[in-house]
Amino acid sequence: MKTFVGITDHDWYTFLSQRQPDEVNFWTPSSSTGFRALTPGEPFLFKLHAPRNFIVGGGFFTKYSVLPLSMAWLAFGDKNGAASRAECQARVQHYRHGTASLDPEIGCIILERPFFFAEPDWIPAPPDWSPNIVRGKGYELSEAVGRDLWEQVEQRLEALPVPVGAQQAEYGERGYWGIGFRRVGQGAFRVAVTDAYGRQCAVTKEHTLPVLEAAHIKPFADGGPHDVANGLLLRADLHILFDRGYVTVDEGYRFVVSPRLKDDYHNGRDYYARHGHRIVVPSSATEQPSQEHLEWHRSQVFIA
Repeated sequence: MKTFVGITDHDWYTFLSQRQPDEVNFWTPSSSTGFRALTPGEPFLFKLHAPRNFIVGGGFFTKYSVLPLSMAWLAFGDKNGAASRAECQARVQHYRHGTASLDPEIGCIILERPFFFAEPDWIPAPPDWSPNIVRGKGYELSEAVGRDLWEQVEQRLEALPVPVGAQQAEYGERGYWGIGFRRVGQGAFRVAVTDAYGRQCAVTKEHTLPVLEAAHIKPFADGGPHDVANGLLLRADLHILFDRGYVTVDEGYRFVVSPRLKDDYHNGRDYYARHGHRIVVPSSATEQPSQEHLEWHRSQVFIA
């Protein structure tokens, strides 16, 4: 088991700590380096830039993805640590030393269950921390420095209040703040579905990212999880029709169009041309659309 201590700026930390979000995007201005230091569920800690050499909070790693800023903003909004997309873009350009781009690609380290410590609880950087570290440093929790660091983090986590919206059932054996506990947010769901479908519409194979949307098969409001198996990547118009019950997916992953579409709107030729075609599904069996959720959509939403 590992943790990673990533360097961030005080403004990013302060902005988010005042909002206490359920997930954050710890973005990096460059998308070229990637991030493979952690596996999902392992802790990622925030250390402020020098001279504030303290660990001030963290979160639990969900996934890494390279995204255009427009999509990162659509998925996470102010959970990117800025009040507006323009402000976020200005920060990206600042760290790129002024290099301008209308929609720059950024590295997105997506974290669930973020936590923020009050200043009296900030933890000094580990004794082996070098001032030459630019991005961050990983630690094994089985080794002395990493173990001591995580013990200090756990002591502070135990004193934190129950997050707004969290269920008491989430405070079981591992606890809400425990390593390995998963509670994926809406933004992480959008990114995970987009990546699982290879950034193409499941029905049309459209690759134009701005018009693609991650659709819940069973809505979150109706008890559907933020899980890839409860998602479909659809072109925006198909997402609307899916949510309104004019289209669905059968047990063989075939696209189905309701006769009511033509009855209600006297149109739909392009959609009916795709009726019966098999949709694109992720290669991983665990990410393919859940038959249980699809059956729920056909019985509860689809207009036969």
